[in-house]
Amino acid sequence: MRFKRRKSGSGKGVLFFISLLLIGSGLLRLGDGTGRAMAREVENLMTAVESLPGTPIADNLQVTSLLTRLLEREQEVELRENALKDREAALTIIQDEITANLQELEEAEANLRSTLAIADTAAESDIAKLTKVYESMKSKDAAALFEGMDPSFAAGFLSRMRPETAGAILSGLTPGTAYTISLTLSGRNLNAPKN
Repeated sequence: MRFKRRKSGSGKGVLFFISLLLIGSGLLRLGDGTGRAMAREVENLMTAVESLPGTPIADNLQVTSLLTRLLEREQEVELRENALKDREAALTIIQDEITANLQELEEAEANLRSTLAIADTAAESDIAKLTKVYESMKSKDAAALFEGMDPSFAAGFLSRMRPETAGAILSGLTPGTAYTISLTLSGRNLNAPKN
C-alpha cells in the first residue's frame, strides 16, 4: 500500500491544528475549575472540527475561528474567576467586621454584667442598712411607719429582721395591717420549687 503525499498547504493546517491542541492542553492546566471548563470547551471544539466537511481540517480560517472562540472562552472564565476572588475578599472583610462586632458585644455584655452586679450589691447594701435602722427604732415608732407601707414592701423588711423585733413591730400594727403583712410573708415562697 502506497501513501500519497499531500500537498504542502494541508500539512500546515495539520500543524496548526496540533498547535491548537497543545495550546488547549496548556489552558486546561490553568486551574481546578478552569481546567474542567476548558476541557469541555476543547472537547466541544474537537467535535466541531471533526464534523467539518471534507478533510480533517477544512481550512485555516475555520481553525482560526475555533482558536478565537477558545481564547474568548478563556477570557470569560478568567473574568468569572476574578469576580469570585473579589466576592471572596469582600466576604473576608465582612467576616472580620462581624468578628470584631461580636467581640465588642461580648465586652459590652461583660461590662453590663459588672455594672448590674455593682447595682445589685449597692441595692442589697441599702436594704440591709435600712433594715438595721428599723430594727434599732422603738417598736411603737417602727409600727407607725410600717402601718403606712405597702404590705409586700413591709413584709420584705420584716422577713430580714430578727424574729423578736419583727414580732414586736407586728404587735404594734392594727390587726388588718398585721394580717395582710402576715399573709404576704407566708405566701412569699408558695411558688418556689420543691424537692
